This record gives sequence, structure tokens and C-alpha cells, in this order.
Amino acid sequence: MPKHSIHAVTAAAALVCCLAAFGLTPSAAAPAGQPSPVPPSRFVPGPCPKPPEPIEALGDARCGFLEVPENRSRPGSRTIKLAVARISATSAKPAPDPVVFMAGGPGADTFDDIPFLVDSGLNKDRELIVMAQRGNLYDQPNLACPEIDRFNAQAVGLGYAAQQAEQLFLEAVKDCRDRLTADGVDLSAYNTTENAADFADLRKALGIPQWNVYGYSYGSNLALTYLRLHPEGIRAVAVDSIAPPQEVTLPWTWGSTAEGIRNVFEACAAQPACKDRYPDLPRLLAEQVRKLEAQPLTLDVTPPDGGKPVKTVLDGGALLNQIVAFHPRPKDMPAALDELSRGNPERFAQARAAGSVQKVGEFAHGLTNSIACGEWAPGFTEGDVLKAGQKAFPGWPDTVLAQVPQLPFQYAACGIWNVPDRAPVQRVPTVSSVPALVVSGTFDVKTGASWAQGVSRNLSHSTAVQVPGIGHWVVPQSPCAQRVLASFLARPTAPDTGCVDDVEPGPFTIIPK
Repeated sequence: MPKHSIHAVTAAAALVCCLAAFGLTPSAAAPAGQPSPVPPSRFVPGPCPKPPEPIEALGDARCGFLEVPENRSRPGSRTIKLAVARISATSAKPAPDPVVFMAGGPGADTFDDIPFLVDSGLNKDRELIVMAQRGNLYDQPNLACPEIDRFNAQAVGLGYAAQQAEQLFLEAVKDCRDRLTADGVDLSAYNTTENAADFADLRKALGIPQWNVYGYSYGSNLALTYLRLHPEGIRAVAVDSIAPPQEVTLPWTWGSTAEGIRNVFEACAAQPACKDRYPDLPRLLAEQVRKLEAQPLTLDVTPPDGGKPVKTVLDGGALLNQIVAFHPRPKDMPAALDELSRGNPERFAQARAAGSVQKVGEFAHGLTNSIACGEWAPGFTEGDVLKAGQKAFPGWPDTVLAQVPQLPFQYAACGIWNVPDRAPVQRVPTVSSVPALVVSGTFDVKTGASWAQGVSRNLSHSTAVQVPGIGHWVVPQSPCAQRVLASFLARPTAPDTGCVDDVEPGPFTIIPK
């Protein structure tokens, strides 16, 4: 966690001093014996974060913290600090309305996304504003769970859904929860409603009359929630790789995984060279999942970036989850499956071994668990997850289908995390006439492209584009999507989407027999 900014501490002390001079302190507004009111939000300038790998755009950015109540529903809630960076437009005459970015995850390092945003042209004609969602890296508090990071590094040498893996994971979850709550963290306050209110407060604190919103993956869920709850001051909204608030549950993920994999396989079948070399990919994948789940491979594998070989277990669940994580990339997936069937598991095994090298303390697993357990898990059971998996992949082993892709043992973890059920207030569609751009990629195995349709129908001034051959988080991967987004920000009600018609999936990797 970064040290407190001297400037921020000094400014805060000065404000309290000035308030005291007028007989006002943060608690003075409450009558004696009454709880203190929820403190107002404010922005305090300060130095930019200094990531281990420097980010060029932060060199001349204006940074600081947004100070907000941890829990707006509780009088006397403590104040937390959210890291903010304002990155200037490169244009000599930028438009007056900035773009504010909402990252995926939940729990991913927002600042790590800045180079992708800059390379995609987000700050070409407008100021780009990024804020770490509450609990993320560079915030105070930071809901990182080094305990879970260390488990993830160890897990590559265990069966994906093995009993030992579950036991160690749940111990890590408990240790993280105990530590955070002992530090005074109110885990129930780390939810999408509070996240959305933070961004509404940021716009006001910065004195920005109107801005544009761009969010991807969980950030699309947050952006739609923000549009529903705080529509004032929003000029336009772009959502990428859609996670619809009204749809996202733990069983829901199986449909997205099946859709993305199916689209990859159908794209291969549409290319003569790929179809000829890999004629039946659905059967090949099913065979390899069943085979590895029955007889897992245990290998000593050197991680992709080098280092000592690590014990790596490749079973059916691990194979599927490497595909969902896009390791190997979709264009290499047919070749990797074919190699695996011929006794060469190197591509998948190396991708699995990469997990042994974790960036400890950078991902806010605490935010992930609070949102997954409060918003995605309620109303469904582990049995519902299994049924959804069986529907998506008939005939696959139940041991694979019982675990949510990328979120194994989540229901057991939620029993430990113990946050309130927020499904009734979160699983609500966003109906709006604010201009919107809805972007999805056909190869997305995390948030299936078809889910964008329902979102677009509820946004009466929306433009929906589906980019062929692109996976999760479309804009950084697709020059065409970048042009569409730029056109949308310039003319929200009439963007130029013509380039999408000419996009086709690129060629797949073909390995000679």
C-alpha cells in the first residue's frame, strides 16, 4: 500500500483546522448523543502512484485522492481514499467533456490499464480520468489478499478442483477476511452501488459539468449501474465486453464460456485451412477434458518468462480455465488442442505454470469476494452452477462443471466472506435514453457477445457493434473498435460503424501433421 501523501495529509489537517476555527468539525454537525453524519466527499490533490513498471502517461498527469464515506448508509462511517489520475488530451484543442474509465475485475489494478487506454486513443481528443475503484491498488484501504495470491501460486501444482486446493483456498480466504476486518474494513460497503456513488461524487468534486463514461467487463456492469442511479452529468456511455447487471450470476458464466468457445470453433470451420487441419474441434476439446480429468498430467514446467521448473498439474478443469483466461490465445487454441491430443501439452502446461509467478498484493480479491458474494451468488446454489455447466457442455465430467470458470469454490468462499445479499438492488436493468455504444467481441469466453443484445434494447439511443474474432476487452485489441469509439465520442447519436462490416477473424495457427 502506498504511503500517505504529505500533501493530502497536510490539506486534510488544514481543512479540519479551518472548520474548527468556525466552530465546525466533521462531528460537530451532529447533536450531542447522535451519530456523526456521513462526511461529504472531496478531492485532495497529491502525487501520482509509482507502479513498479513506470507508466509514461502518469509522468505529467494530475493526481490525488477522492475522499468518500466507506458506507454511505451508516452515519459516522469512516472516510476512505480512492486514487485518481487526470491524463491530459494530446489534442491542442480538446473537447470540454472528459472520458472517465471504469476498469474490469472487480479488483483489477485500474492504473495498469492506462497504457492500453492511451494506445487506444482514449485521451486523443479528451482528458482521460481514471479512478481506482474502492479497495483497489493505491487506495486506502487496499483490499488486496496476499494470502490468496500465495495460494494461486501454489495451486498450479494441485488439481483444479481438488479437495486440497479447496481447503487451502478457503484458509486463504478466511485469513484475508480476518485481517481486513481486524483493520476495520466494512466488507459490506464494497459493492457496485457504492462504487457508482463514488464516480458520481468524483464528477462533482472535480467540478466537471458533463463527461463520458467508458467501462469494460465488470466496469460495464458498474457503468450501467452508474447510469441508472446517477444519470446527471453523463453525456454518453460506452460499454465493452458486457456484464449486464440484471443477468450476472455465478451460473451465468457457463453460457458465456460456451458461446465464446463455440464462436472460436465456428470461425476455424469457416477457414478452409483450419477446417481441413482441425475438422472436429468440439469433439477434440471434450475428449481432452474427459481424458485429463480422468488422468491428470503432473509435469515439471518452466514458466513462460523463465525461472526454475515448477510442479504443474493439468487436468480437465485446468484445461478449460486456461482457455477462459485466453492462454493460449484463440488463434492458437486449435493447434494447442491438437498438440495436446498427440501427447504434447506444452502450450497449456506453460500457461498453467505461469500462474506460479504471482504479483502479490496487486489484485483486490477482497473487492472481488464482496461483489461476487453479495451480488452474483445469492439466489442460486452450487447445484445450479452444475446444471448450467451440464447444459453448456453436455457429457463433460461433473467435477469440471461444478466449478464456476475462473471462480472455483466461490460458494464455499462466500460462506466465509459473509456479506449481505444485494441481488435485489443490483440485478436491475438500466433503461435510459442517454446515447450509448455497446461493444462486444465474438471470441469473448468471459462475457459472451450475445448478452449485449438485451442491454442495447433497454438503451433507446444505443448503437451496438459486434466485432468478429476479438475476445474480452475489445477496444485495445481492435483498431476498428477504436475508430468506432472515437466516432461515438465525437457524435454519440450517429457514430460511424462502417469498418465493422469488413472485419473477419484472423487466420488460425496451423501446425503441419
